[in-house]
Amino acid sequence: MSPNGTDTANELSVTRFIAAEPAKVWDIMVNRTEEWWCPKPWRAEIDEQDRRPMGVCNMTFYGPDGEQSPQNGIYLAYEEGKRFVTTDAVTADFEPSGPFMIGIWEIEPESDGTRYTARARHWSEETRKQHEEMGFVEGWGVCADQLKALCEAD
Repeated sequence: MSPNGTDTANELSVTRFIAAEPAKVWDIMVNRTEEWWCPKPWRAEIDEQDRRPMGVCNMTFYGPDGEQSPQNGIYLAYEEGKRFVTTDAVTADFEPSGPFMIGIWEIEPESDGTRYTARARHWSEETRKQHEEMGFVEGWGVCADQLKALCEAD
């Protein structure tokens, strides 16, 4: 259990300290998403976004060998400057989509910088393990490092 009582048994997470102000980190997180969201050489393209609870959150991942992987879902929460939460459990038309996870990306001030945390909450131990085997720690860690590099570059 987390300190707030959330069952975290099926949660995976990565965190990084970023030596940049929260406002800058947030701006890069949401306005330069395509630059950090996928581990290179993969890339993400935002297809459609409506940044509000229940708004559409659609993007496509493109691999170096022509692979395409749509990532469609909705925002469950969008708190400007703090966090956004998405799920692939339903599409914008509220069509069930075979749930895999709820993703939570959040920042908070820490000393002279920002603490970035990304979490993936899964419906079951099986899907959590599947995500681990897909390379969650490495993949989401690389994305966090790419975000950190962008934020600390200027």
